[in-house]
Amino acid sequence: MSKPSIPQGTRDFYGETLYKRNFILQTIKNVFELYGFQPLETPAMENLETLMGKYGDEGDKLIFKILNNGLADPKNIEKTKQGFKKILDGRNSEDISSRALKYDLTIPFARFVAMNYGQLNFPFKRYQVQPVWRADRPQKGRYREFTQCDADVVGSKSLINEIELAGIYHKAFNQLGLKEYALHINNRKILAGLAEICHAPDKMIDISIAIDKLDKIGLEKVKEELQQRGFENEQVSLVEKYLLIAGNNASRIESMKKIFANNETALKGIEELEFIITHCGSYNIIIDGTLARGLNYYTGIIFEAKAPANVKMGSIGGGGRYDDLTGSFGVPDIAGVGISFGVDRIYDVMDELDIFPAKMESGTTALFMNMGSDEALSTLKIMQVLREEGISCELYHEQAKMDKQFKYASKKNIRYAVIIGSREITEGKCSVKHLLTSSQEEILISELSSWFKKELRLPNNI
Repeated sequence: MSKPSIPQGTRDFYGETLYKRNFILQTIKNVFELYGFQPLETPAMENLETLMGKYGDEGDKLIFKILNNGLADPKNIEKTKQGFKKILDGRNSEDISSRALKYDLTIPFARFVAMNYGQLNFPFKRYQVQPVWRADRPQKGRYREFTQCDADVVGSKSLINEIELAGIYHKAFNQLGLKEYALHINNRKILAGLAEICHAPDKMIDISIAIDKLDKIGLEKVKEELQQRGFENEQVSLVEKYLLIAGNNASRIESMKKIFANNETALKGIEELEFIITHCGSYNIIIDGTLARGLNYYTGIIFEAKAPANVKMGSIGGGGRYDDLTGSFGVPDIAGVGISFGVDRIYDVMDELDIFPAKMESGTTALFMNMGSDEALSTLKIMQVLREEGISCELYHEQAKMDKQFKYASKKNIRYAVIIGSREITEGKCSVKHLLTSSQEEILISELSSWFKKELRLPNNI
């Protein structure tokens, strides 16, 4: 029999890891709610037609499709064969798959908005924290199942929303201890303008996909890819000139204005970048013309949050404006903008930098030692009183050597051990041992609850 395993690119979480992940998640959720966002959850799976065609050719390939039931039924054999033939030819077949695991949270959110358009109060601000799945090649910081934290605003074209979202990034990263993050921004209107001055307005997506690979493959390979996509040398030179823009934010803006002096589309995008920079002066924002974000649905400002430079991780968040995402669901002209936090990558960065809080709270505050069956039954009543007062505790499951019980507490990072034997029950006292310092003190059982509240700085009205 083979050893049990889990699919590549997925992970189990328990104990201290989950406390750390929950710290990240709760920090981000608190910031979302501070800015007036409300929670939403959508199903793990969506209809395949909901997802396909929304992420570009590269993204569509990474969607995890769910096989239909009954494929092996003798009545369906011929239909199944024809369906798989379509899939091998690069097409989809509803006879094989009509559902898929969600690739991100944005498209399901757009579907939700379209379905509930008449009941929602606009602008509608929602946040969502759920797992998503991508059939990607697993590597450091890249998983096939991972958690996304999204915040989106729909029903408003105001750039004030972009300023607020930049503020969310700034506050959340600072509270997590990632003060050296950098928020790169660009505008898809500028990339559309780049395609226009290259006399290839229908190839903006081709340009975006190639530019999006710049960090991974370098400028020369990007130029080669553009040539493979049918761009002439003069067009490639224009793209290269744009990608070589450098300097501080002000000089980059001026360089862009020179390149796009006669292009209305790009100039509108540059104007929007200037507005964001002007009103987000205290944030760690960098105008980055090389930022493209390969997803097809972005139409305006795009974001990419980068980890501190001393960590080899890259992106830890991203997003942007999508002014007609619900149009594909029959509800056109609903403006939207959103951002996402890469929780798994943020965890890896914080772990590498060792910046989690020194004391991540254990689920159990106190372990009550098992001193025998009669003593254990008396102890259970005392523990129930503590739990009613908000103090987490547990009883060791059987009578055993003290050393074994202490080791159990140590492995679970439990801070206190409480000893109540027959003598203690008779005298109405107990011994509490501080497991971090090994100090011990005697306390009246009747005062145990108030003692813990004082130690843990809990309010007395719990």
